[in-house]
Amino acid sequence: MVNPKWIAAMQRHGYKGAFELAATVDYLFGYDATAGVVDDWMYGQLAQSYVFDETNRAFMERSNPWALRGIAERLLEAADRGMWAKPDDAVLDRLRQTYLELEGDLEGEAS
Repeated sequence: MVNPKWIAAMQRHGYKGAFELAATVDYLFGYDATAGVVDDWMYGQLAQSYVFDETNRAFMERSNPWALRGIAERLLEAADRGMWAKPDDAVLDRLRQTYLELEGDLEGEAS
């Protein structure tokens, strides 16, 4: 899921690639919700690779900001539900900030 070669391949597909990254996070979330087998470090690595990595974030903001917002929202939900049991407070703050920034940008585009 966080293999740089796979992420780069997804980036070559633009909007759909960003959608696939978000779908991957959704699948992992669903798997954890039903089987409880996703470790905290996996959620942390997703946040780092998908949301906080400058290159990937710029790609998603340009190609499909809704996917990036969805990823941030899903990671926050994992923390709220206790599936991501002990996330770092600074990581959660950055995810919340990302979500709020994107929400504002997307609402601004809709009006």
